[in-house]
Amino acid sequence: MARKRQKKDKKRDKEIAEAAYKVLAHESSPRSASQKNPGLDTSSVGVDIGTSKIAIAKSQDNKLAFTSELNAFIEVRYSKFTEKILKQNQINHYKSDDTLVIFGDGAEAFANIMNVEMRRPMQQGLLNPKEGNAIEIIRGILDGLAGAPSKRDAQLCFSIPGIPEEASSDVIYHEAVLKRYLEDKGYKAKSINEGLAVVFSELEAENFTGIGISAGGGMCNVCLAFLSVPVLSFSIRKGGDFIDDAVASVTGEVNTRIKMIKEKELDLTVKPTDDVEDALHIYYDDLILTLVRKLKEALVETSKLPELGRPIPIVLSGGTAKPDGFAERFEMMVDREDLPVEISEARMAKDPLYATAKGALIAASYQE
Repeated sequence: MARKRQKKDKKRDKEIAEAAYKVLAHESSPRSASQKNPGLDTSSVGVDIGTSKIAIAKSQDNKLAFTSELNAFIEVRYSKFTEKILKQNQINHYKSDDTLVIFGDGAEAFANIMNVEMRRPMQQGLLNPKEGNAIEIIRGILDGLAGAPSKRDAQLCFSIPGIPEEASSDVIYHEAVLKRYLEDKGYKAKSINEGLAVVFSELEAENFTGIGISAGGGMCNVCLAFLSVPVLSFSIRKGGDFIDDAVASVTGEVNTRIKMIKEKELDLTVKPTDDVEDALHIYYDDLILTLVRKLKEALVETSKLPELGRPIPIVLSGGTAKPDGFAERFEMMVDREDLPVEISEARMAKDPLYATAKGALIAASYQE
């Protein structure tokens, strides 16, 4: 009986590995993009260390080059066949006892094939205390994306979340661990608030005055800046993961499938056609309303609000803000809540997925 079970397990391992091979054959390199280079230092690096993804911005060949990897992992039973497939396709992994830990973009392919949930090195914008190998996985992703510095003490700026009221000490630890690792690699590392990075990336024409919002997987980060100087910043511990978990809970679907629907199919301008879409609309409205009301509260309570003189824009970025209709819903709720500052518009970043990394690169370049 045991021999039959072992044979069955081996057959399943082979089937999983072969199915993954078909998917991963087209997804073996980090996702990338590029933009026109505004004359930034070629040795500097901008890093967006997000709950869902880690993104890198560099200046190369007169262009801004972006790459990213999923900040997630999955464990599968060890087999030589699976390990061979992973090595052949250059999929990030390492062996731990009798399991293979697959991390980065490859983890999503395996999770979809096996219909299981991915695990996260970060939770709600910070290092996940429930995952003992969290730092090791983040290091592995950063090693592959950022690499070694091109010169001694090259400038690197990495994003950190705004401090939520209930987790100020967690942010201190999160920032210190990442900075130490990046400095050990040879970079001169400095952190930047995620919302401020969006301001640097998107509001040059407005003299870096306005509100930058990064809606990520674990948090939504907000920063109001005046002439590039941060006036207030905060975060809420709701993001894409909150939506995925909530929708999965009320529909009985697996989080990984909800995430895929949200990222590839969701359109908030179109009436829902099934239970999953209906739940996505409901929880998106909840997240946006929570964010707008917290922004209003922060603006009312701050004693440092400058005389702005004219309406200011809000720029939205991050994967959670990407579905069509997000900016329109956000602007509608801003109008309803009557903020204490006049808003000229709420618009999407030029590239919502890489705005934070670009802003971090701009900050790093000006550290030279």
